[in-house]
Amino acid sequence: MPHSVTPPTSTPQAVTPQALSVQTAPAQTPAAQAATPQTVTAPHVAPLADARASGVRLVRDLVAHVPSFQGAYDSHVFRQGDVLPHVFFWDVVQGTVRSYLAEGEAADWRRILDFLEERCGRGDAAVDEVIVTSFLGDLPSPHEPGHGIVLQLGPVLAARFGRMRPRG
Repeated sequence: MPHSVTPPTSTPQAVTPQALSVQTAPAQTPAAQAATPQTVTAPHVAPLADARASGVRLVRDLVAHVPSFQGAYDSHVFRQGDVLPHVFFWDVVQGTVRSYLAEGEAADWRRILDFLEERCGRGDAAVDEVIVTSFLGDLPSPHEPGHGIVLQLGPVLAARFGRMRPRG
């Protein structure tokens, strides 16, 4: 049986900030109130924005601390249209491991590890998430070239790496 669509009975209105505001219903009996679905606000919007800002600040500070990442940063922003910390850290891992293996003119791996050690020790959960998930998590596995870099991690990074990848 084909479905039919009933046209709206009113003309569509432009969306305005007032149209998006929460409207309250007239007073109801307690039984009606219990049966009426309640609007739930999103309390996590501001913390998510703060987390994103922390990640972006981490990337920018890293580029300032290790200027050889400037080209990767510029290319990343051009391709992505914005700074995406977890995505950018793939380039950080690659550059760090290349430097450790002394391949080409990559960023100085010791400076990078020192920077990340210091940042991970500050207790900013959003920064820790980027470093642990997108740096430590992407370091070479035991059978891959460059895995020896994990033995060079400072105490904070080494502890987090050990919890995440206990077998290396």
